[in-house]
Amino acid sequence: MKGIKITYWIFTILISALFAMSVQMYLSGSPKVVEGFKMLGYPDYLRYILATAKIIGVLILLIPAFPRLKEWAYAGFFIDIVGAFWSHMVMQGIGAATGVILPAVLLAVSYITFRRLQAGGVKLA
Repeated sequence: MKGIKITYWIFTILISALFAMSVQMYLSGSPKVVEGFKMLGYPDYLRYILATAKIIGVLILLIPAFPRLKEWAYAGFFIDIVGAFWSHMVMQGIGAATGVILPAVLLAVSYITFRRLQAGGVKLA
C-alpha cells in the first residue's frame, strides 16, 4: 500500500499543479485564453467561474480529508477535461485536442489510486 500511496500523492500533486496553472492563466487574463473563449463564443465571466471551481477542487484534492468532496472534485475535473477536449477540437482540430491526454491520464491515475487507498482503509495523511 505504501507504493500506491506514493503514486497517489505524486499524481495528485501533478494534476493539482496543472489545474492551478490553468487558474493562474484564467485569472491573469492570458491573451491566449481570452481569445480562445471569444472564438468559442463563451462569455468572459466563465473564466472566473471555472477558475473558482478549479481552485476549490485543487484545495480539496490536496487536503488529506474530505473523501466525499474529493469524489466531487474528481468528477468536476473530469467534466472540465471533456469540455477542454471538445473546445480544443472545435477550435483547432484533433491535434490540439490531444493536449488533454496528459491531464486525463494524471487525473485517472490519481483517482484510481485514491479509490484503492479508500478500499484498503488507508489514510491519505
